[in-house]
Amino acid sequence: MIESIVNEVKLEESDFQKISDIIYRHCGINLHSGKKELVRARLAKRLRLLKIRSFPEYIEYAMNDTTGNEFTAMVDSISTNLTSFFRENQHFEHLRKEFLPGVMQKKKNSSDSVIRAWSAGCSSGEEPYSIAITLLEAIAADSKLSAKILATDISTRILEKAKAGVYDPERVSPVSPEQKRKYLLSEKVEGRKVFKAGKSLKDIIFFGQINLMEEWPIKVPLDFIFCRNVMIYFDKPTQERLVGRYWDILNHGGLLFTGHSESLTGIKHKFRYVQPTIYVKP
Repeated sequence: MIESIVNEVKLEESDFQKISDIIYRHCGINLHSGKKELVRARLAKRLRLLKIRSFPEYIEYAMNDTTGNEFTAMVDSISTNLTSFFRENQHFEHLRKEFLPGVMQKKKNSSDSVIRAWSAGCSSGEEPYSIAITLLEAIAADSKLSAKILATDISTRILEKAKAGVYDPERVSPVSPEQKRKYLLSEKVEGRKVFKAGKSLKDIIFFGQINLMEEWPIKVPLDFIFCRNVMIYFDKPTQERLVGRYWDILNHGGLLFTGHSESLTGIKHKFRYVQPTIYVKP
C-alpha cells in the first residue's frame, strides 16, 4: 500500500523549492524547474524505503536527522549520474597524443616526476579508471615517472561503488581487449560476467568525498582536472568561483576538461581555449 501511495505522491512547487534551496546552499547544485520530475522520482525511493507518505514529512525528517545520514542520502539521490569508460573519448585522445608527451618530458627534467590529476565528480568510477589506464599506458616505458589521481564526489554511496570498481560488460565496452587483459579482472558474480578494476589502477587512484563548494585538501599543484557534466548543475556565479579555484590549483600548462554540454562562455576566467571543452592555464 505504501509503495503505491508514494509512487503517486505529488511534489508540490513549494516543496520542490525548499529542496532546491537546501541543495543549492549545501553543494551549489542549481535544480531548475526542468529537474522537478527527476527530483520527485529519485526521492520517491527514499519515501518508500522510510515509509513516509509526503514530501513535507520527508523534508522535515531529513533536516531533523541529527546523524546527517538522511541529508547525505538525499544529496546522493539527486546528484548521482550514470557514466562509462572513456566517455567523451576525444579528451583521452587529447591527453594521449597532445598533452602527456610534453608533460612527461617536463617531469623527467625536473625533481617532480609525478603526473597528478583530479577527477572532480567521479561518479561510479569509470572516469578515473579511464584516466588511470591512459596514464599507465603513457608512462609504461619510463620507470622514472609515476601517476596519482584524486577521484572525488559528493555522494558517499556512489564513491563506494567507485572504490569497488565492479562493472557490467557494457560499461567497459570502450576498453580495448588488450587493455582489459592488462588492467581489468574478469569475474563471475551471481552467474553474470563482470569486470573489476585491477590493482595497478587502484594503486594510483585515491577516492574521497569532496564538496566542491567547501575547502579542498589539495596541497600540491595538479597537471590536469576533469570536471565533466558537473558544472551544468551550477549557476553562473558558482561556475565562475569554481573555475577560478581550478585555475589556482593547476600547474602552468595544466588542462581543465569540461563536459560536452558545458562551456566557460559567459563567465570570467583566465583559461585559454584549446578546443571545445578543453582549456589550458598558460
